[in-house]
Amino acid sequence: MKWVYSAQVGSRPLKAMTYKSITCIELRDWLATGERPVLLDVREDEEREISTISGDVHIPMNDVPFRVDELDPQKPIVVYCKGGVRSARIAEFLVAKGFPDVTNLEGGINEWARSVDQSLPVY
Repeated sequence: MKWVYSAQVGSRPLKAMTYKSITCIELRDWLATGERPVLLDVREDEEREISTISGDVHIPMNDVPFRVDELDPQKPIVVYCKGGVRSARIAEFLVAKGFPDVTNLEGGINEWARSVDQSLPVY
């Protein structure tokens, strides 16, 4: 796991902040311990029809600002999307909102399908 430094979301500058980044193998190993972070899928509904990680919470990226109160800031959150870009933006957003333990899944669901669960399609 590594820390990512960010100073802006999109084109809007923010105060200095950090969120964590995790590989799919590291997440698989974390889940194997029995500890369960909130897995936040920020993809669109059509993408979820292709593949998901079991037990996740789905809030599309554009809905997160309006539904952020559905997330518990006291729990660790791992955000994922198709390839890790949208989820990184949401990780930045959540940290800016005061969530202390936010992690972005590197490579997203496609990397999860390649390296952890080959039964899932890559799209």
